[in-house]
Amino acid sequence: MVDHTRARSFGTIAADYDRFRPGYPAEALRWALAGTGDDAHVVDLGAGTGLLTRDLRALGHRVTPVEPDPAMRARLDTAVPGTTALAGCAEAVPLPDASADAVLVGQAYHWFDRERAHVEIARVLQPDGIFAPIWNIRDETVGWVAELGRIAQMGESISDLTVKVTTFGAAFGPVELGRFTHRTTVTSDEVLGLMRTRSHWLVAAPQQRQRMDREVRELFATHPDLAGRATVELSYQTLVFRARRR
Repeated sequence: MVDHTRARSFGTIAADYDRFRPGYPAEALRWALAGTGDDAHVVDLGAGTGLLTRDLRALGHRVTPVEPDPAMRARLDTAVPGTTALAGCAEAVPLPDASADAVLVGQAYHWFDRERAHVEIARVLQPDGIFAPIWNIRDETVGWVAELGRIAQMGESISDLTVKVTTFGAAFGPVELGRFTHRTTVTSDEVLGLMRTRSHWLVAAPQQRQRMDREVRELFATHPDLAGRATVELSYQTLVFRARRR
């Protein structure tokens, strides 16, 4: 069941979302799009502020971002010159049949009505086209990162996704999984900013927000791997679930 309140919470913090959320490693995107050619038409579905759009364009692809939230679209249009995001959603993509070589989804597939979305994504893909949801998941084998996840309730885990994402319906072939390492260098303030872009924080009551803020500050002040350091590496596993249109 999609939590629509959480799903619609991001537009109020579009600028911070764009600033604090990480992009995607090039090797993960190349794997996702293997066989499509260097100038593929890629739909960035649930594009948000265009983090994935930028990374795909940097690889030379033609990208059509589709995003339901007007504030997120406005930020994308500002942040990605020469691109205009289309108003639409996974269940109603404003593109013709068989018009895309690939549909990629960065950090948004869990908000979709999956049965309806799979049919619509298959409609806009060419035969043998690629559908690939992608997530940056914090590497919670690192002790302080696991503690951060506990404090901030930061969404899906690697084990959650590998259990839940197993098929995209009858129109698609088997789902393949690619894993890639991704690291960003961050300050404590940037980690706090990142947490404040998560849906759990955005929909929380004021006292819950204050508790999470306080516990993140305490983590950076007291954890032996963090205390006294100006910056630290925040490690991610980037997971790509890829299947081809039959």
